[in-house]
Amino acid sequence: MSEISTKPYMLRAIYEWCTDSGYTPYLAVKVDSRTTVPMEYVKKGEIVLNISFGATSGLKMDNDAVRFNARFGGVSREIYVPVDNVMAIYANENGQGMAFEPVLGNDDPDAQPTDSPASADLPPPALAPVSSAPTLSSVPTSSPEQRDNATPGDDEPPKKGGRPTLTRIK
Repeated sequence: MSEISTKPYMLRAIYEWCTDSGYTPYLAVKVDSRTTVPMEYVKKGEIVLNISFGATSGLKMDNDAVRFNARFGGVSREIYVPVDNVMAIYANENGQGMAFEPVLGNDDPDAQPTDSPASADLPPPALAPVSSAPTLSSVPTSSPEQRDNATPGDDEPPKKGGRPTLTRIK
């Protein structure tokens, strides 16, 4: 019997955490022929989708796919994303979430199956094998030279605002 993937369970858990915390959950998706998304919004083979309650209708997160209806440019569209194609789920407001290596189908012969999530908040288990999967990490907002040349009083926290970004590190 093959082992059941933890990825869909992690997606549902992060989604629930986002909604319980008042954050907007976003999905970063690698688009291929199995994905049904509005292609006019796909950039570099990827799309980011707002999956909040207010942005979707009939959201269903199964063990094999994420399905829902959403409006794009005022037109309702049916969205289908295989769980294997999900690269990340995160809160739009603060960027916290979880990244995954997408497991693509026959469209990408170089795709290597993996189901090792990388979390910004959890260290890897002590007995886990070393993996070269991408990880989430914080990115400084200023260069090291700017921090080294800081004057007294410059240690204020950065101002909130702008749109958070998810950076994939390979």
